[in-house]
Amino acid sequence: MSSADALPDGPDLTAGVPLDRLPDGGMLQGHAFGEPVLLVRQGASVFAVGATCSHYGAPLNEGLVVGDTVRCPWHHACFDLRTGEALRAPALRPLSCWEVVHRLDQVFVIRRRDVEFPKQSGPGREAARQPSSIVIVGAGAAGTAAAMTLRREGYDGRVTLIGSEPSAPYDRPSLSKDFLAGTAPEEWLPLHDPLEYDSLGIRLVLGAEVSRLDTSNRSVMTADGRAFPYEAVLLATGAKPVRLSLPGAELPHVHYLRSLADCRGIIAQASSGRRAVLLGAGFIGLEVAAALVERGLEVHVVAPERQVFARVLGTELGDFLRSVHEQHGVVFHLEETAASIAPDRITPAGGKALPADLVVVGAGVRPETHLAERAGLALNNGVLVDEFLRTSAPGIYAAGDIARWLDRRTGRRLRIEHWVVAERMGQAAARNMLGQRQPFDIVPFFWSRHHEVTVSYVGHAESWSRVEVTRSPDSREWLATYSSGDQAIAVATVGRDRASLAAELEFEERNRRTRDRGSRRSAIGASG
Repeated sequence: MSSADALPDGPDLTAGVPLDRLPDGGMLQGHAFGEPVLLVRQGASVFAVGATCSHYGAPLNEGLVVGDTVRCPWHHACFDLRTGEALRAPALRPLSCWEVVHRLDQVFVIRRRDVEFPKQSGPGREAARQPSSIVIVGAGAAGTAAAMTLRREGYDGRVTLIGSEPSAPYDRPSLSKDFLAGTAPEEWLPLHDPLEYDSLGIRLVLGAEVSRLDTSNRSVMTADGRAFPYEAVLLATGAKPVRLSLPGAELPHVHYLRSLADCRGIIAQASSGRRAVLLGAGFIGLEVAAALVERGLEVHVVAPERQVFARVLGTELGDFLRSVHEQHGVVFHLEETAASIAPDRITPAGGKALPADLVVVGAGVRPETHLAERAGLALNNGVLVDEFLRTSAPGIYAAGDIARWLDRRTGRRLRIEHWVVAERMGQAAARNMLGQRQPFDIVPFFWSRHHEVTVSYVGHAESWSRVEVTRSPDSREWLATYSSGDQAIAVATVGRDRASLAAELEFEERNRRTRDRGSRRSAIGASG
């Protein structure tokens, strides 16, 4: 048998495995009919699903079993063990599902199961009148997840998904990682086959700028004069890069990274250049630095902060990540800003000029709230939404980078610019537009890759009173816990995927307890 024909790892599950090889709550990866299959035992029940996450192919046996679900170790997607259904972004597709039988003290996988996913229910759903038409403004993470969730939930009304870019919805995180580095082809970027939108009855309107929300006539207006009527609308307009205002900032070799077109422009410039300067040392900026190093460029980073990532990750983990970049040849110029840009160089305010064939600016982003502002919605560093992601105007919801919601764990309003948060918010908004009244109280999660090192981060800590860090002697594994007072509010890990999942689960339990206490207080107040 050639290596190309080799079977996946583990035992042949069609030949049976002893039940005692599978402790309660345990997982076993094997294969059936040439495909990788994961066995999971929960009490007397044994489930069999596809063994790799449908998002980026992570091995699910390295994840975490929670009730009748399994969670992905890399990016915290969640799947139903009974049906294989993708319950939580970033996975948008189900796992294969297999039939299991018990014979004596062994379990066998005997065939693939076709599963019809049951429609979800929620408080008040049966009595709620669903809107006859829904328009989603923004075809990024939140908007696309919302459109797909509407159909998944059985909504049969009109769905229109309007995107300002000419490209069909794509995997934006790859723009600063694999695609920019040249290790992932462009055909991997689309979130869905374009034909899938047609098959689901989702009207996809691309390359369209929405100019106005006509709340009186309940219509979304585009700049070219088209009108899209709605009963409910979701604003998922995302964010735009902060642009520099300094001499030379508009030169053609100066780029920002937000869209697929932006990324193509950087790749084209990198193909003919040797030296790149990154202005900014945030997560996206340093992911770009790593990708350009992968393409063989000499990379310098100019940034005003004294230490990399110190504000988000603390000094110890931040210094480690800086050292990772330096080991790959990245040169840092910290406590420095650019004064001007010329066609072949940038000049820092306090140092000598740096040669530059390519300049990439990472100065942060701002929420794209102009539509919300013109429609008279309540704003405060984003669009204010309630626990069901409703804005201050009837029938208008907001999700993704523009939405600012109340976090149950911290009691503060948050607006978080991360892909997974946006997708999960889009899913929640879709269900609430259908009357399910599901409070949005997820635990935020993001990941960032820097050369061979991936950081996973759960929770949210705009500030903390202390950080506790443990790491392995070789620095391959890190666990940083950020606390406010005596309560952990965020956890960052490197090489500790299950610890990251466990922290997420702990934060979710805290949310649940907070929600239950609130329900009890409401009940007591009503009875009194």
